[in-house]
Amino acid sequence: MRLQRGLRKWAVTVTAASVAALGLVAGQSTAANAAVACDVTYSANSWTSSPGQGGFTANITLKNTGDPITSWNLGFDFPTTGQKYTPTGWGANWSQSGTRVTGTNMSYNGSLSTGGSVSIGFNGSWTGSNPSPTTFTVNGVTCGGGNPATPSVVTSASSVAVNEGGTATFTAKLSSAPSANVTVTTTRASGDTDLSVSSGGSLTFTPSNWNTAQTVTLAAAQDSDTTAGTASFTVGGTGVTPATVSATEVDDDAVVEQSIIVTPTAVTVPEGASATYTVRLAAAPTSNVTVTSTAGTGDTNITVSSGGSLTFTPSNWNTPQTVTLAASEDSDTANGSRTITVTSTGLTSRTVTATEADNDGGTPGGHVENPYAGATGYVNPDWKAKAQAEPGGSAVANTSTAVWMDRIAAIAGSSSVMGLRAHLDEAVRQDAANGSTPLTVQFVIYDLPNRDCSALASNGELLVAENGLNRYKTEYIDPIAAIMSDSAYSNLRIVTIIEPDSLPNLVTNLSFPKCAEANSTGAYVDGVRYALNKLHAITNVYTYIDAAHHAWLGWDSNFNPTVNLFYNTVAGATAGVDSVDGFIVNTANYGATTEPYFTINTMVNNTSVRQSKWIDWNWYVDEQSFATALRSALISKGFRNGLGMLIDTSRNGWGGTARPSGPSTSTNVDEFVNQSRTDRRIHAGNWCNQSGAGLGARPTASPAAGFDAYVWIKPPGESDGASSDIPNDEGKKFDRMCDPTYHGNSLNGNNLSGALPNSPLSGRWFSAQFQELLRNAYPPVN
Repeated sequence: MRLQRGLRKWAVTVTAASVAALGLVAGQSTAANAAVACDVTYSANSWTSSPGQGGFTANITLKNTGDPITSWNLGFDFPTTGQKYTPTGWGANWSQSGTRVTGTNMSYNGSLSTGGSVSIGFNGSWTGSNPSPTTFTVNGVTCGGGNPATPSVVTSASSVAVNEGGTATFTAKLSSAPSANVTVTTTRASGDTDLSVSSGGSLTFTPSNWNTAQTVTLAAAQDSDTTAGTASFTVGGTGVTPATVSATEVDDDAVVEQSIIVTPTAVTVPEGASATYTVRLAAAPTSNVTVTSTAGTGDTNITVSSGGSLTFTPSNWNTPQTVTLAASEDSDTANGSRTITVTSTGLTSRTVTATEADNDGGTPGGHVENPYAGATGYVNPDWKAKAQAEPGGSAVANTSTAVWMDRIAAIAGSSSVMGLRAHLDEAVRQDAANGSTPLTVQFVIYDLPNRDCSALASNGELLVAENGLNRYKTEYIDPIAAIMSDSAYSNLRIVTIIEPDSLPNLVTNLSFPKCAEANSTGAYVDGVRYALNKLHAITNVYTYIDAAHHAWLGWDSNFNPTVNLFYNTVAGATAGVDSVDGFIVNTANYGATTEPYFTINTMVNNTSVRQSKWIDWNWYVDEQSFATALRSALISKGFRNGLGMLIDTSRNGWGGTARPSGPSTSTNVDEFVNQSRTDRRIHAGNWCNQSGAGLGARPTASPAAGFDAYVWIKPPGESDGASSDIPNDEGKKFDRMCDPTYHGNSLNGNNLSGALPNSPLSGRWFSAQFQELLRNAYPPVN
């Protein structure tokens, strides 16, 4: 069910350019008689594929500075005829005629209040050069009357602390490109004369370096007073909007009041596991400061396991450092709490309330940080019976696998297949027989209208054009949420995997009509938000959004737009970024968790492995490196620090006789990669019932920093799709990528599909595949 749709991108160098058009209220109005005014910011990340040509990703922010509007039409002209929009975009319906590019709103983002903004973008190509557009229109009105924007000075800080007798720095750049060179000076406007500009008082910005931050250094003279003086500095010049930076002298002749900053001040610690908080200082000290975390009154099972003593210096005072708490296993049923006191001599202390999430069958401890920590996994009786019936299958039959809710009928089930409530009832039974350990049960939420829009094997029953989004909400999500919220299941940890194959398709595959329709109607975004709103509201339900895999989204042109799309989608949910517990990669796919014999930084005869045909200029060679980078980017974008990642390892083991035992000795980069890689697919774009694949790492909680678990979401032995056309009433079509005789397409380099023969419909039991996975398991099955 998991499809590979990676688009090949040649990414050698990355450059950026941006332009802002600031709006003036215009005399023209929209159909609603709204006075239109706008602010458009355009930036492009470019790369070169060959001399004189390449590609780029354009990121655009449209801000409404006029009256509220209910729809918008953005227009601009590329400066050269060699710049082209390729049919991949997000957040708008894009088109190009000549040099003119037009983007109209989606159904879900047309309304913009005064001051409201929307982030949109697209992928493009260029020949010759790639200058940024300079003039933008919204609903026919030129933003800023067509005049270039007045750049603003942007500083890295609005205030700095300067140690007496020392220096401190901040950086300055411009908000947009100036029409000519601009000199920016920093001068003291008022305040303590002991504070002055030491260097960087005069900076020059050009139309090409305007976005490069330059450093300004402030100094505080040594004096004998005990006053912590302050001063205000103006950073500006002719033709720019200035910025103001305030400076405070950290006087060494008096004790300067400081405080400790702790985030968060309340944490939940799963019994038998750990949780963290961070510590930093509110101001720079004059010498090293030691901060201690001490466990006080309360549940003695909660202890400080690391970070109990932290050292902050005058240079690292603002860098958060981590304290780890642990909750030991006990036999009681109480969710005890304990106060942790964070102190340092001369500083205002802070307290952290730590609460144990008990796993001994008492009152549910609420929503824990990692639902897999300290828990056992639900064993699906339907899958277990099929696995046990296979020779050697009993060795893995008790492994926890996910249950796929891939159509409305799956909720109720049938006489031969368990439904949602039946699975949850069985999970309660397994939990009761499990003693004091909690139980995690996993369900795949997978029935969006126009599902799997760029392929055929896993097409679904609902269509956008046939009231599919409303049916998805009322006939699919609502009944699932109603069952999961039953108090009979409140002790279970219910994990939901939200819509594989959905949001990433809106980044890479809008050239497919079904994907374009899902994008233009907002069906995918609205559907995912609706699912998050309903499921997140249930305390013991955990939500993880599908994030494709490295061979789909690992190029800059796909990676960054995906981060933006994930953020914009989730931020629009009722609870915002708190709606998700994490993201999952490699769902029902075959990418190796880690490639042990090379990394993306490996050089072969002075040639980067990125230049090999297999990696194809991707930035990642395996799922763990991709997921780690994605997590960091998502947190930087605004997701919470506790975001957890999952990797589906059900079929990515790649053991057996074809698995290499070490790195290649070849000096040819293609031979080196092909002989060293454990992923033995013919091409990373192959996704259907892959020959030679094996079971991967068994489900494991907290396998690495930032990862909640390795999981088996795709039950081994369930087909990815039929190798020939099989009539059915589930909406599933014949996809040639499941035909072993098919010689491929542009998405897999026109290679053979690598699929096993005689495969049934997706989701149906495929004995030959199960035997293949068992035979090639890594680690091997004993």
